[in-house]
Amino acid sequence: MSNLVHPSDLASDEFLVTVRDQVLWLTIAREARRNAVSHAVLEAMAGAINAAQHHRDLRAIVITGAGDKAFCAGADLQASSAFTTDYSEPQGHVAKVLRAAKASNLPLIARVNGHCLAGGMGLLSMCDMAVATPHALFGLPEVKVGVFPAQVLSVLQHLIPRRVLSEMCITGEPISAQQALEIGLVNYVDEALDAKVDWLLSRILDKSPAAIRRGLYTMKRIEAMSFEESMAFTESQIALFTLTDDAKEGQAAFKEKRSPNWPGH
Repeated sequence: MSNLVHPSDLASDEFLVTVRDQVLWLTIAREARRNAVSHAVLEAMAGAINAAQHHRDLRAIVITGAGDKAFCAGADLQASSAFTTDYSEPQGHVAKVLRAAKASNLPLIARVNGHCLAGGMGLLSMCDMAVATPHALFGLPEVKVGVFPAQVLSVLQHLIPRRVLSEMCITGEPISAQQALEIGLVNYVDEALDAKVDWLLSRILDKSPAAIRRGLYTMKRIEAMSFEESMAFTESQIALFTLTDDAKEGQAAFKEKRSPNWPGH
């Protein structure tokens, strides 16, 4: 384990990495740029999410931005190559982050502390759950600068109604936090943002680590399967769930009418 990269090894002045109560916090710290992401930040975020998978002491990941104005304003349009990196590389940095999130067996929670725009919508959508402040705005303004939210669509298209998605993409106009809540883009909107995030985390941390880890794996694998493929896969998965020590402990605790003491495997 000592030879493994720890997410904290990837921290920088623009990308803060902290661990609190078994939760990995990843913070985009570019407040002066409305937390617009640089290629370095995206690379570090992908690396941190991937590294976290190998540390069983971590139970969840929270992604947020510094300050209270913006969660993430997307790509830094002041950069010389805001949307591209090395054309010889098959995978860009945005794609690497979205792939890392898709492969994560740790729950990802977006703490949306302000405006969530363009690529920021991708970071939000790749997370399993989201809590937003009431003053947050959500938008896909790419058409206003002559491009389109292409990669974001890969993680956003199944989250919200198609009509809403089309309007957001084609007009580039934002929606409010309340509208985001109504269409299911976020789970909660709360003035007491940190208290609500802590509340949500508390409802995760007292549950079986093994069940969540294998459960997220199962959920993500069946997304693109047909019904029959999904049934065949999940039939085998439920058998594996019951073989974990967490399953044995959970059932014993239920019978003995006590709180479980999760082994985590």
